[in-house]
Amino acid sequence: MIIETPSENWKDYELIDSGNFEKLERFGPFIMRRPEPKALWDKALKEEEWKKLAHTTFTQGAGFSKAGKEDSGIWTMNKKMPEQWVITYQDIFKLRLGLTSFKHVGVFPEQAPNWDFIATQVERLKKNFEKIAPGRKPKVLNLFAYTGAASLAAREAGADVTHLDSVKQVVTWARQNMELSSLDNIRWIIEDALKFVQREARRGNVYDGILLDPPAYGRGPDGERWKLDESLLDLLKGCERILSPMNSFLVLNLYSNGYSAMLADTLVKCVFSDGGRRTSGELYLKDRFGRALPLSVFTRLER
Repeated sequence: MIIETPSENWKDYELIDSGNFEKLERFGPFIMRRPEPKALWDKALKEEEWKKLAHTTFTQGAGFSKAGKEDSGIWTMNKKMPEQWVITYQDIFKLRLGLTSFKHVGVFPEQAPNWDFIATQVERLKKNFEKIAPGRKPKVLNLFAYTGAASLAAREAGADVTHLDSVKQVVTWARQNMELSSLDNIRWIIEDALKFVQREARRGNVYDGILLDPPAYGRGPDGERWKLDESLLDLLKGCERILSPMNSFLVLNLYSNGYSAMLADTLVKCVFSDGGRRTSGELYLKDRFGRALPLSVFTRLER
């Protein structure tokens, strides 16, 4: 198992401190404190220092529990800052951030190693295709694609990208990120992921890369119910039918509490049983004091 954290060369993000079920982060020039159920230790900095540094603080609603239940809440401004601003990832693409009512800001920074992996895989496939199908671009499908950082990584590397999410507002947000990054021609789909994959399989459509970052619970645009425990296996079986058996890759990321890298690896091993190289591990953020905050697990398949 491997563990990965964003490169220190990414200057627009930093986890400053963590502990007591909170994290203190810098996105570009702005610092915010947010709840973090996995930060079980004590903070390194004093409370006075957190108050002094933070531009804004997110206070979760009454439904919040240290076990990780997510609920809406409010941002309290401590210093002047805009509600929307832009950061850059390694001079590769740009992301518009914003303060949402569910504590998210439009990016999950621990995913940066996955973005790097995606770009590397697209480059690998492009070189392979030059030998067997000159001019062909790798086709990448990004499911549960949110505001599109993974889509931008794939598109910047030269892939034809299909970006799917069930929420129209975040697809619009992702399109804005594409335009900010001076990219184009991403295919946008607002649909239930399982329905789309099953339909693509019936049509015989095939992709060279598939990215999955499913939530624990969710709803499709027509009210379709998504529950990770019940639906993930069927989704992976559908993905197996539309992923090219050669010159392809897959990334499965899971951030739900209780899921392990071993579980993710076993799922992919059982469904994609016809070979390929798998690597599994954890993604984490490291604060200024060297504490590692684990936030998700992944399995990657390379063919």
